[in-house]
Amino acid sequence: MRKSLLCVLALSTIVACKDNQSKTENSSQNMALTYPETKKVDTVDTYFGTAVNDPYRWLEDDYADDTKAWVTEQNKVTFNYLDQIPLRGALKERMEKLWNYEKISAPFKEGKYTYFYKNDGLQNQSVLYRKDETGNEEIFLDPNAFSEDGTTSLGGLSFTEDGSLAAYAISEGGSDWRKIIVLNTETKEIIGDTIKDVKFSGMSWYKNDGFYYSSYEKPKGSELSAKTDQHRLFYHKLGTPQSADKIIFGDLEKRRYVGGSVTQDENYLVITAANSTYGNELYVKDLRNNGPIIKVVDNFNSSNGVLDTEGDTFYVVTDFEAPNKRIAKFTLNKRNQSEWVDVIPETENVLSVTKGAGYLFAEYMKDAVSIVKQYNFDGTLVRDVALPGIGSVGGFAGKKEDTTLYYSFTNYTAPGTIYSYNPETGESAVYQKPAIDFNSDDFESKQVFYTSKDGTKVPMIITHKKGTVLNGKNPTMLYGYGGFNISLTPSFSIANAVWMENGGIYAVANLRGGGEYGKKWHNAGTQMQKQNVFDDFIAAAEYLINEQYTSSDYLAIKGGSNGGLLVGATMTQRPDLMKVAIPQVGVLDMLRYHTFTAGAGWAFDYGTAEQSKEMFEYLKAYSPVHNVKPNVAYPATMVTTGDHDDRVVPAHSFKFAAELQDKQTGANPTLIRIDVNAGHGAGKSTEAIINEQVDIQAFALYNMGITTLK
Repeated sequence: MRKSLLCVLALSTIVACKDNQSKTENSSQNMALTYPETKKVDTVDTYFGTAVNDPYRWLEDDYADDTKAWVTEQNKVTFNYLDQIPLRGALKERMEKLWNYEKISAPFKEGKYTYFYKNDGLQNQSVLYRKDETGNEEIFLDPNAFSEDGTTSLGGLSFTEDGSLAAYAISEGGSDWRKIIVLNTETKEIIGDTIKDVKFSGMSWYKNDGFYYSSYEKPKGSELSAKTDQHRLFYHKLGTPQSADKIIFGDLEKRRYVGGSVTQDENYLVITAANSTYGNELYVKDLRNNGPIIKVVDNFNSSNGVLDTEGDTFYVVTDFEAPNKRIAKFTLNKRNQSEWVDVIPETENVLSVTKGAGYLFAEYMKDAVSIVKQYNFDGTLVRDVALPGIGSVGGFAGKKEDTTLYYSFTNYTAPGTIYSYNPETGESAVYQKPAIDFNSDDFESKQVFYTSKDGTKVPMIITHKKGTVLNGKNPTMLYGYGGFNISLTPSFSIANAVWMENGGIYAVANLRGGGEYGKKWHNAGTQMQKQNVFDDFIAAAEYLINEQYTSSDYLAIKGGSNGGLLVGATMTQRPDLMKVAIPQVGVLDMLRYHTFTAGAGWAFDYGTAEQSKEMFEYLKAYSPVHNVKPNVAYPATMVTTGDHDDRVVPAHSFKFAAELQDKQTGANPTLIRIDVNAGHGAGKSTEAIINEQVDIQAFALYNMGITTLK
């Protein structure tokens, strides 16, 4: 039985319905609201003799009518609340104005055309343009025409070596499930059938005959939440139906993640196979003679990826016996990892690599900031690349025959600028600088190193308007991730620019579990050491408070996906520490995450509840869904998710919000904002992104007692 939501709105107050069974909370801004009733069921799981109640298990059924009705009712409450916030309109006006500038990507050459992406400003999806050899420009693909509401996006693109054919993938409603369509690039006509039910896949052409792609069998039950566990590599031959596609790898070998790519010379197929998000096997197949698949790496103990080939020599980036990664080479005759020869040895800084114009570009991360070195393929240093400033770079990728390469540079105060690069002289030139209504000179970033609970030094970059007075009253957004070897490096965000324009401080902590200091830093935040990540985040918040950047009354914490787990664990462990919490598309039920979609692959970072009694108890001790306690005043919370999120299923967020609404004590609101026809985040329309960012900032500022913008 659901509660009636026939509430009367008066001025800036939502007057709660009079319902003896309802639960009403009053925020610090005197806005009352009534949560929908969320029924409880008698579901109990037993782990190693311990019974665990799961009263909101029914919310895992994403196709059920009662789940859909619950989503509708929750959104009514949330958006009625947000509609009453006085500064929301002004925030949206400024966000749209700042967002509305032309954005152009680095160009890339395919066949006789030069392609690039462009967004006029507020287009929901960026458009793929091309120029011919005479400079004539035309639209090649316009994802805005894929659907009326902008929820279908371009999810991948691959050209044949001669550029005459292109395969592109589309994502509908933000789903990880894709469709692949093939075009004749000259006529832009569709060739052959659409390939359906493709997931976690690239597209790699072999000559002009067909391409390799990866997918799972369509699961029984909900395609949005059912487990997908066996990934396969297929080859699609043009002119044949998808039903005839040959399984190349993964039929007999059960692997959760499989990928295949053809080397630029089209001599070899390189196959990677993994069962978790870290560590992979490596295989090679000689395509010249349709040779057998040869195993190069036969275990999951290291990360290995082929960069390029020269004849029969393979260049690989690996962390085998090199936690910060190195570049090595091997031949199939000497392919054992112990026989690999260093090209660029490991250093004290973490390495990532691209190739272009016949060179290797080694990007090193030093305290989350980029350093780039250019090398020949024999490992000799050509030069240290002079960068425009301190920040993050990406690019320097291209084909061997390219004579100009491109890279982007950004940091927390500088919008992304694209530079052209001459690989022979080392000279850079501005290729495209955004004409944005934001003065970077008015803002500053500072990197600090604070001490976590166990004495570990953790870096954090704090950005704000120059002249900000450190009086403990600045609205502050603390952001973190801390997992899966992912590094948070400086990058510009329009939403964060608006936050800082209005007097806000933006702080990013580089927590353990990430990749900022290599494999050891990553491992220090996994499985039985996961609490280190939460301790690092808590220590970051305490540093900001102790140094008077902010106080608990003006602090918001935010994170998405694994970062949503971070926020959920932090707010349940230290609800006194912050005023606002924004867990986005979070992994929040740590006992059942591995039973949905590809979640079992995250076990390297998390472990699973079935792994051991010790692991079960450890997970249960921090799992946000299982650690919401009655009679606790939690911070003002807005959980965000998408109803089509098939990576971190929305049931995580649904169950966490239901627990909070049931047990929250005190004045702070507990809301859940559910984007309809949206997924984990990739491909989300500009309109949807702006609306979400506006709502997050409005909610945060309002609950800090701020009702007008600076």
